[in-house]
Formats: sequence, C-alpha cells, structure tokens
Amino acid sequence: MLSLPSGPLVSSDWLAAHLDHPQLRIVDMRGTVLPPTDPKPHYAARHEDYAASHLPGAIYLDWTHDIVDLDDPVLVQVAPPAKIAQVLGGAGIGDESIVVAYDDWFSMFAGRLLWVLRYYGFEHVRILDGGLLKWQAEGRPMSSALPTYPAATLTPRPQPALRKTADAILAALDSPMLLLDARNAKEFHGEESRAGRGGHIPGAHNIFYQSLLSAEDHTYASPEELRTRFSAAGIPLEDLAEREVVAYCNGGVSATPVALALELATGKRVALYDGSWNEWGNDFTKPLER
Repeated sequence: MLSLPSGPLVSSDWLAAHLDHPQLRIVDMRGTVLPPTDPKPHYAARHEDYAASHLPGAIYLDWTHDIVDLDDPVLVQVAPPAKIAQVLGGAGIGDESIVVAYDDWFSMFAGRLLWVLRYYGFEHVRILDGGLLKWQAEGRPMSSALPTYPAATLTPRPQPALRKTADAILAALDSPMLLLDARNAKEFHGEESRAGRGGHIPGAHNIFYQSLLSAEDHTYASPEELRTRFSAAGIPLEDLAEREVVAYCNGGVSATPVALALELATGKRVALYDGSWNEWGNDFTKPLER
C-alpha cells in the first residue's frame, strides 16, 4: 500500500509525486455555502466547476447529495452505511484505496469527506493542504478528462465516538466536554442565524474556522501557531486527554477545519455534532446562549 504521511494532511509536493499511483483516488469536493442573510437554499454543489477543470484523475462527489441522508429532516446529516458503501464503492473507492480530498474553500468540504470516511472506519484518507488554490498557484497540472474507476468494495465500520447527537450534547453540558463553535461571531452571538433561533450551545467556545487557515492559499497554520490562535480565543488546550472535544457549526461542514486544526495542534481527534445549529437552533426545547 502507498505510504501516507501521518496526520490528516498531505502536501501538494506529496500528491504531485503520487498522481499515477493505482491505489490513489483523488476526490474533488467543491461546493458552496451561502451567507445566513441570503435567501435559501444555502447549500449547493459545484459539479460544473469540476467538469471544466480539476486535478488529474480526480472524481467528483456532491456534498449535498452523495454523502448525506436525504431522508433525514435535519439538513446534510451523514448518509447511512449502505449508501456510503454504494456511492463511494461505485465511484471506485474501496477498502484498499488511498483517498485525497480537496476543495477551494478552506478545505471544509474536503474535511467533511474526511470525517465521513473516518466515521465509517476508513483511515486511508487525507486532505490536500491548501486545496485547489495552492495547487493552481504552483502551476501544477489540471485536467478536464472525466475518469472512471472499477467499482470497489467499501466496508463501513461506524465509529460512534466521532459523531454526537443533540441528546448526547445536552446530556454532556455539565461535563468537562470542550465544545467548539466554528461559525462567525455574528452567528455565535445570535445576530445572524440559519435556524429559527440565534445564539450558541451553552458553554461553547467560538473560533471562526477561517481564522485557522491562511487567507492567501488556505493552508493550515503551523501547530505552534494554531495553539497560539486557540489560546487567544480563550480555548483551553490543557488536559485534553481527559476531556471530550466536540466541534459544530451549522451543518457539520465548516466545523471540520476547526476539528482538524485542533488535531494538528494537539494530536487530539475531535468529534462532530452532526446536527449542529441546523438542528439545535430549530429545536425550541434546547437551551441556548447569546
């Protein structure tokens, strides 16, 4: 098997050196999330951008359809195991594959795919650090060819500790759990909201996901700098071995850069509250703060 670097990221140098490896499956995850103040729907895929130009050999997955449960009343919840096995296996991603995901927006859609695969027990997955922005800035190859791969067998093995429900969050509000809200400050304080209510889950710490990556090329800051930024946001990084850490946003997508930044900074793997504010903010029985 192709040897992967440790941690959740691979560099553009690493990927460029392995583009032709038969185990590699590059996945273009480009998508859109509109601001809370825009008319709904806020979530969209960008298959047309992929079709025009993408990394050589890359396939496309629609984050609003392919990896979500379309029957769940809460938006963009993780797809059930049978669907994941069918869709990803049909795209050529199997148990022996190496997956590298990318997008062009702070790696949050790529991060969502990484989390979905990890949740289903698949560990041979990484994010291209800097995504499409850095790749193109370096003048690396692009393609408009639409590749196909033989169907493969992907075996989902759910890891319940990585996905939190609203009831689990509610039950843990008085525990040492560290809850990270990845939305912007206006959403955190209830000045804007995608849901029926504005605010945040009681006790949550706010750190905007974009503050942890470079605005220029969307690469993650160094572990040392990430620790500095978490500390500046008032987020304690001590004794994390004894604490559960959970990240959320609106739909469990922009929370993934925060989760991965904390992992890069501390080595601690972070769970996601999958329902996030799309669920909590619309449930008037749940407590909130502003």
